[in-house]
Amino acid sequence: MAKAVRFDEYGGVDVLRVLDIEIPDPSRGEVQVAVRAAGINPSEGAIRSGAVKAIFPATFPSGEGSDLAGVVRTVGKGVEGILVNDEVLGWSAERSSHAELVNVPAGQLIPKPPALGWAEAGGLYVVGVTALGAARSVDAGPGDTVVVSAAAGGVGAILCQLLRIRGADVIGIASDSNSGWLESKGVTQVAYGEGLAERIRAAGPDGVDAFIDLFGPEYLELAVELGVPTERIDTIASHQKAMEIGAKTEGGGEATSAANLAIIAELAATGQIEIPVAATYPLDQVREAYEELEQRHARGKIVLLP
Repeated sequence: MAKAVRFDEYGGVDVLRVLDIEIPDPSRGEVQVAVRAAGINPSEGAIRSGAVKAIFPATFPSGEGSDLAGVVRTVGKGVEGILVNDEVLGWSAERSSHAELVNVPAGQLIPKPPALGWAEAGGLYVVGVTALGAARSVDAGPGDTVVVSAAAGGVGAILCQLLRIRGADVIGIASDSNSGWLESKGVTQVAYGEGLAERIRAAGPDGVDAFIDLFGPEYLELAVELGVPTERIDTIASHQKAMEIGAKTEGGGEATSAANLAIIAELAATGQIEIPVAATYPLDQVREAYEELEQRHARGKIVLLP
């Protein structure tokens, strides 16, 4: 038996429960991981609430969670290159990582770099590959000025750093409380709210070349107002508005692979990017963790520690 998060109906955080369940032995090609850390993400809250059930329906009883890092407990038949007691990080495609034990295909795991902490490793997959996919989607590079909304959030914090590594100048839309952290990463912070377009023009007097939205449709309208070509506007939050204006909707779906996750893990382990962790919670406080996440003010990731 192992503890795992489950929900039996759509709803708020109150539908989440932590139950003792049977975890079968890993199937052929799978690895069983004792989870040390598992990040939580806004998309999981949207699935639980039923907000995206037309696209990502839940099958009840439903598990939860994609991100994970932990120690290999059992190796299934046909798995090569992974041994019991190896430290790994990766993802579950079965919404099952918010648990003490999880079975995942070996191809969805990579070695955890020793220099990477458990919380950082366990919260890396979704935000890491999403940020990488978004950065690639607008082809940002030297000489470009890129605006990022929700710049201090889980994806935004990594995305801004990736854009700087690629040589772009970055303007990050975030609250003033995040200005110090963003500016320490070479990002020009501008506060959201009335007069935002004028503040962006002042921060980027030569114009904006690309815009990545991580928050909502109003930012796609802003990108158009700023004269950004629609082929260099990307969003992970506003698919309907993107369809209306011809913007891109590229992120983790385009970049999900073990190879891309390894790129992000190496950048983090070598100190080239920071993976900010806003808070950690034990598994039995999963409701409290999502309550904090859904306030949308956390800098970086919120991570469960089973």
